[in-house]
Amino acid sequence: MSAPATGLPPRSAIDKAHTWNDTSVFTNRAAWDHAAHDVISLLPGVQAFKGRLSEGPAVLADFMDAADHVTRLVEKVYVYAGMFGAVDTTDQEASAMVSRATGLYGQVAAATAFSRPEMLAIGRDTLDRWMSDEPRLAIYRHFVDDLFRLQKYVRSADVEEVLGMAADPFRGAGTVHEKLSEADIKYAPGTDSAGAHHEVAQGTIGTILDSPDRELRRTGWNNYMDGYLAFKNTFAATYSTALKQDVFRARVRGYPSSLEASLFANNIPVSVFHSLIDTFKANLPTWHKYWAIKRRAMGLETIHTYDIWAPVLPTSPDVSYAQAVDWICEGMAPLGDEYVRALRKGCLEDRWVDIYPNQGKAQGAFSDGSYDTHPFIMMSYDGSLGAMSTLAHELGHSMHSYLTRKTQPAIYGDYSLFVAEVASNFNQALTRARLMRTVDDRAFQIALIQEAMDNFHRYFFIMPTLARFELEMHERVERGQGVTAQDMNALMADLYAEGYGSEMTLDRERDGITWATFGHLYANFYVFQYATGISAAHALAERILDGVPGAAEKYVEFLSLGSSVYPLDALKHAGVDMTGPQAVETTFGVLARYVDRLDELTR
Repeated sequence: MSAPATGLPPRSAIDKAHTWNDTSVFTNRAAWDHAAHDVISLLPGVQAFKGRLSEGPAVLADFMDAADHVTRLVEKVYVYAGMFGAVDTTDQEASAMVSRATGLYGQVAAATAFSRPEMLAIGRDTLDRWMSDEPRLAIYRHFVDDLFRLQKYVRSADVEEVLGMAADPFRGAGTVHEKLSEADIKYAPGTDSAGAHHEVAQGTIGTILDSPDRELRRTGWNNYMDGYLAFKNTFAATYSTALKQDVFRARVRGYPSSLEASLFANNIPVSVFHSLIDTFKANLPTWHKYWAIKRRAMGLETIHTYDIWAPVLPTSPDVSYAQAVDWICEGMAPLGDEYVRALRKGCLEDRWVDIYPNQGKAQGAFSDGSYDTHPFIMMSYDGSLGAMSTLAHELGHSMHSYLTRKTQPAIYGDYSLFVAEVASNFNQALTRARLMRTVDDRAFQIALIQEAMDNFHRYFFIMPTLARFELEMHERVERGQGVTAQDMNALMADLYAEGYGSEMTLDRERDGITWATFGHLYANFYVFQYATGISAAHALAERILDGVPGAAEKYVEFLSLGSSVYPLDALKHAGVDMTGPQAVETTFGVLARYVDRLDELTR
C-alpha cells in the first residue's frame, strides 16, 4: 500500500512573521474598501479638467497633481488585493478584490485618457515655456519628450478613452489562464521510487523537479504537463484571444506590427529583439554540450526534460532563509553599505517577503509594490540553493524599486520591463560569484553550478525559445491565419527539438504544451526581455568583478534612474550597450565557463 500524499499547510497555518507586511499598506480589508471607494470619489475631480488643460500652466499642474494622487491610490489598492490573491488563489474574497481593483485601474485610465491628446494639442513650444514658468511642471520634461515621440500613435481623446476602458476586459484572457492554471486544474500526484505520493501543485512542482528521485521527477513532470494538456484547447483559445487583442491594439494605434507596438513604447528598436534571437541560435551548441555533460555526470543513457533540473549529486545543500539573506548580502557588498542595510532590513524586519509555500499559493515568484508601499516579494522558499537564488533575483527587483522610488518623483517611480530583469539577474550573478570564490567544496560548487544552469535554462533558453514562439504566433494572427492548440504545440515542439539537439529526448506532446504554462505570454513580447535582461546583468556584473573603476557606483545610479530616461540610455549609463550582440555574447561566455567547470568537477 502506498504512503499518503504529502500536503502543504493551509494559509492560516503560516506564521505571520513569515508573511508579507499587509498592514503597512492598509490596516485591514475594511480600510482597503474605503480606499477603493475614495478612488471612485476622486474621478469626477479628475474628469473636470477635460477640455481645460490648455487654459494655462497652473491648470495643467493642478491636473497632473490630481492624476498623480488618484493613480498612486489605485496602485496601492491593486497591490494590496493582488498580494492577497497571489498568496492564496483559493481566497474568494481576495479574488473579488483583485477583480474590483483591476476595474478601478481601467476607470482611472479612462478618466485620464483625455490628457495626452490635449497636451499634444497644446504644442511642444507652449509646453516647454510652461515647464519653465510653472515649478510644478519642471519634472515633466522627459515625460513631455516621450509624449511627443509617441505622438503619431496617440489617437483622439474619444478613442483613447475607449482604449482605457478596454484595459479591464482585455485582461480577461490572462485572468482566465491564471485561474485555470493555478486554481482549477487538479494535478495527479507524483509517485517516488518508494511508492509514496507527493502533491503536484504550482508551489511544489519546482521542488519535485529538483528531487534526486528520478521516478518522482518523471511522474511529477508528466502529471503536471498532462494537467495542461487536458485543457489544451481552452488554453489555446485563451491565448489566441490575447494575440488578437495585441494585434487589435497595435492596429488601432497605427503600429506596423505587435512587436513594434511593444518595443516602441520604450524606445527600443526591433533590431534588439532580432539580434538576441540570432545570437541565441548561433550559441545553441553550448546548450547541446551541457546536456551531454549532464547526461554523463548523472550516469544516464538518455536524458529527458524532467532531468534538466535534477541534481548532479544525490544530495544538495540545505540553505535556511536566514543563511540565504546573509549570503546575498555578502554578494552585494560591492554595491555599498547603504544597499546592503536596506536589503537586510527589508528581509528580516520590514517583512518584504512572503516566504514559504502554502495551499493555494500562486506559482513562481515575483516582486510587487507601488510608489507608496514596500517592494513586496511573493515566493515559496524551500531551503534549496535554487530558492536562495530566487530570493536574490526578487530582491534585485525590490532594491531596484526601492532605490528608484527613493530617488525619483512618482511620474518616474517605475521602470520598464526591458531593464526590470537586469537588476534581478545581476543579484544572482554577484551572489553566485561570491560563493564560487569563497566555498571551495567540490559538492557545493557542483550544486551551485547546477543552480546557475537552472537559472540560465529559464532565462537564456526557455525565454528566447518562447520569444521565437510568440513572434511566430503574432505574425500568423497578423496574416489572418487561425491558430489552434495543435498549431501551438507543434511549433513549440519544433523549437524545443532545435534547442535540445540530439542529446535531449523530446516528448513532443508534453514539451509542446510548454507555452501554456507561462502566463508571461499575456504581456506582449515580455519574455525576450528576460534574455536581454540576463545578458545586461552579466555584462555589468563582469565589470564589477573585474574591478572596473566606478562600475559599482554607476550601477547603483542606474538602479535610481527609474523611468526618468529611456531603458537603453539607462543601461548605457551603467556601462552596457544593448543595441548590439556584445552583452549576449559575453553572457554566453559566462555560461560556457560554467559548463566547462561542471565538466571538470564531474570527471
